[in-house]
Amino acid sequence: LGSVIAYFTSAKFLLYLGHALSTWGDRMWHFAVSVFLVELYGNSLLLTAVYGLVVAGSVLLLGALIGDWVDKNSRLKVAQTSLVVQNSSVILCGVILMIIFLFKTQLLTLYHGWLLTLCYILVITIANIANLASTATAITIQRDWIVVVAGEDRSKLADMNATIRRIDQLTNILAPMAVGQIMTFGSPMVGCGFISGWNLMSMCVEYLLLWKVYQKTPTLARKSAKVEASELKQLNVKKESDMKPAEGVQLIIEKDVAGFEPQQEKEVGCAARIAEPFITFRDGWVAYYNQPVFLAGMGLAFLYMTVLGFDCITTGYAYTQGLSGSVLSLLMGASAVTGIMGTVAFTWLRRKCGLIRTGLISGVAQFACLILCAISVFMPGSPMDLTVSPFADISARLFENAPLPTIASPEPEMIFATGMPNLLNGSIAPADRDPEMSPEPVPLISVSLLFAGVIAARVGLWSFDLTVTQLLQENVIESERGIINGVQNSMNYLLDLLHFIMVILAPNPEAFGLLVLISVSFVAMGHIMYFRFAQKSLGKQLFVCHTPDPKAAPDSSPPGNTSTV
Repeated sequence: LGSVIAYFTSAKFLLYLGHALSTWGDRMWHFAVSVFLVELYGNSLLLTAVYGLVVAGSVLLLGALIGDWVDKNSRLKVAQTSLVVQNSSVILCGVILMIIFLFKTQLLTLYHGWLLTLCYILVITIANIANLASTATAITIQRDWIVVVAGEDRSKLADMNATIRRIDQLTNILAPMAVGQIMTFGSPMVGCGFISGWNLMSMCVEYLLLWKVYQKTPTLARKSAKVEASELKQLNVKKESDMKPAEGVQLIIEKDVAGFEPQQEKEVGCAARIAEPFITFRDGWVAYYNQPVFLAGMGLAFLYMTVLGFDCITTGYAYTQGLSGSVLSLLMGASAVTGIMGTVAFTWLRRKCGLIRTGLISGVAQFACLILCAISVFMPGSPMDLTVSPFADISARLFENAPLPTIASPEPEMIFATGMPNLLNGSIAPADRDPEMSPEPVPLISVSLLFAGVIAARVGLWSFDLTVTQLLQENVIESERGIINGVQNSMNYLLDLLHFIMVILAPNPEAFGLLVLISVSFVAMGHIMYFRFAQKSLGKQLFVCHTPDPKAAPDSSPPGNTSTV
């Protein structure tokens, strides 16, 4: 009994609990805000598309700056500030949306509808601020706090990373289902009120949990001060484990100071202040490029350039191929199960073969499963027709002045946390089909192979994701964790944004098979990059799989960087 109580009061469990509350609120909000925007704008996907582009563009441009802010400030200050900003923004958004739902008719008549447009802009802006604060929270908790709580035990760090991912997998499925039921049996306004109330309660509980974790882990009060930009390149190639604090990294005791004090004695000109964010942006990307785990991070980013996931694109395509919403929800549940299996496989493989080889094995497993998706393109039932121009749908709409695609009744399964629209829906929704066409059933061989490959690949995908995450945690020096992970988030969003642009350029279903082949190619390129990283790191020992000695130095530290967690 004593050990059970000790576990439930440990810093590790409190960190899990806080992450579960935070992720649950995030998933509910990201799911609901897309549905709200569709509902408000006359069942059009325009606002949802704008929101998705703003979110992706903001993280792409500001990821390095957010990470730099995380590095320059004390851990507790960063975590508490981002928590309060994130939840307060969601609460304020919920209140504004409730007002819009209540007084939409009156707002339409005021100032020729400009006031309502201003409300839409305000909602998207505040929601974007909430997402940026959520990014800061993820960087500081999942990339920094968890490393400190795990201490020097890398096996414990791997287990904690895996548990965090399992929480993510469960909340990805359960949270949208919960808020969807509330919105279905209540109303969008009730959904807004529930989410606002949840975030208010969750903010208070999470704030308390963060404080308890901080108190139970004294090492969180010690943080390496952010080094000057001119020293970043040197620090990327020096052996940080041999560096003393006086040699470039100054250790700060956060409880003795109110954060990291800037150098106020130096007079900074107006031009320098204006240029500072741009210099930070440049230095962040340069530092990321100089990291020994650069190729591993790029390999992970390339996996975002794909339509082979459970986002609005692939599920929308499945809907057009005859799969119902209930079948899609079951497939999503199966993907969550295989994702959790991937986290279990990661911890087992890491113990048996080491961290870097785990990434190799995971990559091979993912790519092998995605071969099924490539095969599905050529199977009966596949609508792929390379004789049809992928730009036919766009050109037709441009030259015929046709309206943008809309949906008559948005299904919850077709709008996801990314906030991006189902770009396939506009041209082939059931309401748009020619009624004179015979309702011939579409063979399900192709779509079945497609989803079999996507679901099976989740095992390798999540194991690979955890591998790269831990490589970044172990091999990026403490004073650069924020900015490097901020740039990594930017890279992920950049490739994710490119995949949506790819679909915008080829939105018709006849071109979806081509998108699948391009996606498989990008996944292959990502794993080739990782293979090159592994080859540089392990050399001739690359294919020698052995059980690592826990007392020996692990194989996850590449040459040129022997920093320890």
